[in-house]
Amino acid sequence: MSSAGTPTPGTTTSTGLATLDTGQTRALRLLDAVFLDWAHACGAQELTPPPLLSVPDAERLDILVNFPHLATPATEIVPQCRSTVHDTGEAIPAGALAPAQWLLPSSVCFGVYLAHTGTELAEDLTVTAFGRCFRNEHEYDGLRRLRSFQMREIVAIGSPEHVRETLARHSAVTVELAAALGIPVEREAAGDPFFDLSGPRALMQKLSPVKEEFVHDGLALASVNLHRNFFGERCAIRLAATGESAFTSCVGWGYERWLHALGRRHRGDWQAVCDNLVAAHASLPALPAPGSAARV
Repeated sequence: MSSAGTPTPGTTTSTGLATLDTGQTRALRLLDAVFLDWAHACGAQELTPPPLLSVPDAERLDILVNFPHLATPATEIVPQCRSTVHDTGEAIPAGALAPAQWLLPSSVCFGVYLAHTGTELAEDLTVTAFGRCFRNEHEYDGLRRLRSFQMREIVAIGSPEHVRETLARHSAVTVELAAALGIPVEREAAGDPFFDLSGPRALMQKLSPVKEEFVHDGLALASVNLHRNFFGERCAIRLAATGESAFTSCVGWGYERWLHALGRRHRGDWQAVCDNLVAAHASLPALPAPGSAARV
């Protein structure tokens, strides 16, 4: 692990950057094929959100209230400094930067909810999106914890029944996939910062957990999140039949963390990892159609 700059293929830096080599990149594509198949099986629409969030949008979703420590602002060099900024050393000084109007997203699903602002849903909706997440962490640890990592999410928007069924379906198959790959996971309840700890939603969270993580060797490989009507209210997404705010849920898989776990299992043999992924994908039964009994 190097300390700075762009890492060589197959290595990471202590500042949280990674360059995936050919084998790792192929493994990531095979992993994504599994989750994309699951998304297609439940009729998910594919969406590519913008790579930036505006500060007003971040404020609307309470991102700067709940995750200010993770935020990575994006800005521009002010005109008067553009001719001299090339000679500033290892960092551009704050005085050369304009006030930040944008943030790099810390989760893929934020852009999905914002893209549906003001929508009135005639029927339940499922969306899948793939993108990069950016998190300013206290420390970084190889592929386990990076400044920027890749994630696919499946997002459900609509009725309470729809969003809960989506979580149940993908919780079950995530456990099955991890077992088939030889990296078994345990389901662990986790807190959700989108709920005010002093408010009624926090009490509901204690009675019915809204976030679970799928943990292997102390590392969360995936998580499922039920946000109830939080994003529906904030983004004015409503159900046409009732006029009520839509419920939302999401399931996300952080790809570099899966690569870390698989790389350790196969001792860095990425051909073996790829063979394992192909075999595991083929061994899993097809997902049931939406609306049928979910596997538990």
